[in-house]
Amino acid sequence: MDGETRQKTAADCAGELPGAGLEHPFGLEWEVYKVLGKVFMLMTQVTGEPFVILKSAPDEAAALRHEHVEITPGYHMNKKHWITVEGGNAIDETLVKELVTDSYRLVVRGLAKSQQPVDPHTYGRRA
Repeated sequence: MDGETRQKTAADCAGELPGAGLEHPFGLEWEVYKVLGKVFMLMTQVTGEPFVILKSAPDEAAALRHEHVEITPGYHMNKKHWITVEGGNAIDETLVKELVTDSYRLVVRGLAKSQQPVDPHTYGRRA
């Protein structure tokens, strides 16, 4: 999957998440997806290549970086809690959707329970 397809897949997935919305607070070069004002995904091509930045639990982020050369520490973000998904064909549509949904759930988990649009412990999990 090329970078533009990866970004489209991520954007389509994010657009279906309850309470999620797209903003451009840093200009049109940056697509920022938020849930109730909290960022869970950023997309840009400022380096010349399209990439996606997602929140990730520190242990999961480390495992993903170890397993996939296409996953690196978060571009201009906290390197422990964010990952960047960039070029290469090893990242497929299923993984992109899982990473976007996981990022969303992490952010929702941090919201007050009364504000959570979904139960972050069960939403999007496979049975």
